[in-house]
Amino acid sequence: MINPEPRPVLQVKNISKKLGGKQILQGVSFELFKGELKVLIGPSGGGKSTLLQCINFLIPPDEGKISLKGQEIHIHRKRDLYAYRQKVGMIFQDFNLFDHLNAVDNVSIALRKVKKMTRSAARERAMVELERVGIGDKAELYPAQLSGGQKQRVSIARALAMDPEVMLLDEPTSALDPELIGEVLTVIRNLAQDGMTMIMATHQIGFIRALADEILFMQEGRIIEQGSPFDLLMPGRNSRTQAFCSKLQELSEEPEV
Repeated sequence: MINPEPRPVLQVKNISKKLGGKQILQGVSFELFKGELKVLIGPSGGGKSTLLQCINFLIPPDEGKISLKGQEIHIHRKRDLYAYRQKVGMIFQDFNLFDHLNAVDNVSIALRKVKKMTRSAARERAMVELERVGIGDKAELYPAQLSGGQKQRVSIARALAMDPEVMLLDEPTSALDPELIGEVLTVIRNLAQDGMTMIMATHQIGFIRALADEILFMQEGRIIEQGSPFDLLMPGRNSRTQAFCSKLQELSEEPEV
C-alpha cells in the first residue's frame, strides 16, 4: 500500500500551540508519504484534534512549519492557503453538514462555489462520491433524515469530491452509536486500500492493527512513541501504546471491520 516518493506528501515540523495559556502541542514533527495511513492515538487532551486542526490551519500554529509536496504553506498568503485547503480534506467528529441542504447538495456545493463547476456537473460528481461511500440512494435526504453513520459518509463524500491529496480524520466514529461505527470504518478501510493518504485520530483498535502503517502515540502535546502496529502492539512489547490499547479493549468491544 505504501508507495514512498523521494519527498513526503506532507511534512509537519516542530509544530507548537498554546490555547488559553496552556501548552497543547510541543514540537510535533512527522512526515506522511503517498498512500500511508498514520493513526494518532493517546489519552484525551493529548493534542490529537489540535494537531489535525493546525495541519489544516483551522487553528494557526504558534511555531513550526507545514509543507505539502515540499512547498511550505504560509498562512498569510491567502491564495496559497485557499489552494492548500482544497488539497487537504478534513473529516470532523460532528459531520459539519448544512442542515438546509440534502445529501447531494451538501457534497456538490463546494464543487460549485470553489471549483466553479456547473450545477449539473457538480451534482454528477457528487453522486459518484455518494455511490462510492455506499449511500447513493440517500442523495435526496436531508441530514435530519439520516443516521449518524450516513451523515459521516456524506461528509467523507464531500471531502473526496474535492480530489484531496491528503485526508485528515478527527475521531470520525466517536459521535456514532456502536452499531453504526462499522459502516464508516468500512468506507475508510476501502479508501486506505485504494491508496488514499490519510492521518486519522481514532481509538478503534482492530482498525489500527489491520490498516495503520504507523501509529503516533500522543500525550501532553508530544509524540512519545511511534512505530508500526507490529512494533507497538504485539504482546510482550511493553510499549506505552500497547498498555493504552489494552485498557481501551477492556472498556468496550468494538465492531468488526
